[in-house]
Amino acid sequence: MKRVYQLLVRLSFEEFDEVIRIELEFDFRPVLKIDGKSVMGTGRAELLRKIKETGSLSLAAKSMGMSYRHAWGVIQHMEDIVGEKLVESRRGGRRFGESVLTEAGEHLLQEFYSRLSSMKDPHERNLKKPSLTTDGILVVDDRICLVRRKHAPFEGMYALPGGFVEYGERLEECIIREFKEETGLDVKIRNLFGVYSDPNRDPRGHTVSAVYVLSLKGGKLSDSDETFAEWVSLSKLPKLAFDHGKIVSDYLSQSRARRSRS
Repeated sequence: MKRVYQLLVRLSFEEFDEVIRIELEFDFRPVLKIDGKSVMGTGRAELLRKIKETGSLSLAAKSMGMSYRHAWGVIQHMEDIVGEKLVESRRGGRRFGESVLTEAGEHLLQEFYSRLSSMKDPHERNLKKPSLTTDGILVVDDRICLVRRKHAPFEGMYALPGGFVEYGERLEECIIREFKEETGLDVKIRNLFGVYSDPNRDPRGHTVSAVYVLSLKGGKLSDSDETFAEWVSLSKLPKLAFDHGKIVSDYLSQSRARRSRS
């Protein structure tokens, strides 16, 4: 049983800084054991399942590409370990005779798939996790600081400055660091604006972004290896990458509502 998980990984060393998608492939081979002896894996479970489905050991063996003799030997091996009959075969009736699972066989098959299900779920929960990111909103004199992306995804499009949180880093530290790296500007946090978590917001994989409203401390606007930094008029906003258009729209709506109340 193979499981493939996709992860977003940031590679950063010297002058190279890139977020890439990698795949981790795990080959799980679940085995049900009794007293340390292997009774059933996915192949043997499938054989019992097909016997139950077809009512025939011969047809079950044929569908799995094995001989009747080999299939019967597999059944006998399991029965020797369990100490009970798992399959009963009766001659006559059908063309190849009839085979049915005993109560012990039914119980063993159910136990295997139950354990298999409980084993798969934790692996998926532990490995399929969203990546954490931050984005920053910096508005000065009706202009917003944006970056134009040099690389995919969304090459050539504008976006809010921000990036992936590094291990051991606070969200607040991440947005200040990313803003400096991408724009050359020193900023301080005014408030947390919101959290955006649509699983489809980033084509590279599921990301969750904490969005901060910032104020300017200093620095000089400059480009990075990954982006071009620009001041853009709020009245002439271009189409933005990811879900940043929605984020900016939400920010402007909230700002207008706040001004109308004052």
